[in-house]
Amino acid sequence: MIIKTVNGKTPQIGEDCFIAENATIVGEVTMGDQCSIWFNAVVRGDVNYITMGNKVNVQDGAVIHGTYQKFATTIGNNVSIGHNALVHGCTLKDNVLIGMGSIVMDGCVVESNSIIAAGAVVTAGTHVPAGSVFAGMPAKKIKDISVELSSGEIDRIANNYVKYSGWFKEN
Repeated sequence: MIIKTVNGKTPQIGEDCFIAENATIVGEVTMGDQCSIWFNAVVRGDVNYITMGNKVNVQDGAVIHGTYQKFATTIGNNVSIGHNALVHGCTLKDNVLIGMGSIVMDGCVVESNSIIAAGAVVTAGTHVPAGSVFAGMPAKKIKDISVELSSGEIDRIANNYVKYSGWFKEN
């Protein structure tokens, strides 16, 4: 793993976290507990800060970054960021699922209990209301989230990634 200080700012990693051997975390990054940063993921707090709550998983190939002097990235609790997603200079509240290959751009706010579908492009400044599912290019609301999606996807994936990371910590 690459954990690097940039401009005097060193990543702060919470308790019981898993960082893959080829993950990169640099600069002003603060992670909560039970987080996992997976293979080839990049969390780059060099040009602006990145904060993550507890039980956040950043899956393989995902990139988290911000915009210099404009947009930091803030991620709440119980958030899953899917494989090859790009989360850039935005706010993700609690209980959010960012689907594989999706893009969430500068100034976006994704409110709690929401899903950004795989491959969606959430354009700059978009506000995703709580309990929404957004999909498409550009992403638009396609429906309200159901209890089944909330517990069956958001909670299931976040909890599974805590379990998966345990497999790697044991070895």
